[in-house]
Amino acid sequence: MVSKRILVTGGGGFLGRYLLEYLRQRGYLNLCAPRRREFDLTRPEAIRALFQEFEPEVVIHAAATVGGIGANRANPGLFFYENAIMGIQLIEACREFKVEKTVVLGTICAYPKFTTVPFREEHLWDGYPEETNAPYGIAKKALLVQCQAYRDQYGMNAVFLLPVNLYGPHDNFDLEASHVIPALIRKCVEAKARGDAEVTLWGDGSPTREFLYVSDAAEAIVKAAELYNGAAPVNIGSGQEISIRDLAQKIGALTGFEGRLRWDTTRPNGQPRRCLDVRRATDEFGFTAKTDLDSGLRMTIDWYCSHSPGTSRSMQECM
Repeated sequence: MVSKRILVTGGGGFLGRYLLEYLRQRGYLNLCAPRRREFDLTRPEAIRALFQEFEPEVVIHAAATVGGIGANRANPGLFFYENAIMGIQLIEACREFKVEKTVVLGTICAYPKFTTVPFREEHLWDGYPEETNAPYGIAKKALLVQCQAYRDQYGMNAVFLLPVNLYGPHDNFDLEASHVIPALIRKCVEAKARGDAEVTLWGDGSPTREFLYVSDAAEAIVKAAELYNGAAPVNIGSGQEISIRDLAQKIGALTGFEGRLRWDTTRPNGQPRRCLDVRRATDEFGFTAKTDLDSGLRMTIDWYCSHSPGTSRSMQECM
């Protein structure tokens, strides 16, 4: 595939920048990663113009409107509409322009709220997603149905991946929109700098999550683009589960914050547990996560301390 014209949507985002870097490392040079200001994927005429201009042979759809629990609760309509409309229109354009391979990224939020752990791909339709992120999850899950329907009717080679929560350098550390790891890192680093006695966190700390370092996710997605051609969705994760309470304590220790973690139980917990069965990714295209959580957190904290506003500190100085 090295000579193919590859379109990566969301190339300016957190995951997108790692996808482009990994593709270039593997020798892919004919890449297109437009920004929203150039081609707004919520507008069909913009998608058509993009496809006419670049004529992609492979499309990796990583663009999404995303955020943590707070952002999902504040913007359920926006998250549903933009994620659904971008994906539906893009997949239709891939069919119309006869794209050879389409890789669509879903979300772990598509799984039912009380899915049996570890989540197997066969469990995807066993119930309704957790309420705070259901609009986002359902919008993404609809794209799986579209990929499979287009495969059945048009013979389209469209594959669907289900990445778990990602983290790493260049993540979104805005407390109004960020996911749990960047939010915890920022809260602990800033609390330590101010000398605060405590940090307030959402929920009671009991939910569990699984996390995947972002460069590992990029590797998995590119391997799937190169090697996987099946109709069944594929989990992308590490297969390792940790409670939010244990995660917060770990990040507190790594950032050097010695104060108290106070849990605000008036705030939602989100889904009770999340942990993936990742055997299909290993069996189908040989992916296994390489970066353990402690190492990934250290690299992420180091990056944040070096790039947060008003500071150029290294992780050692943070600690």
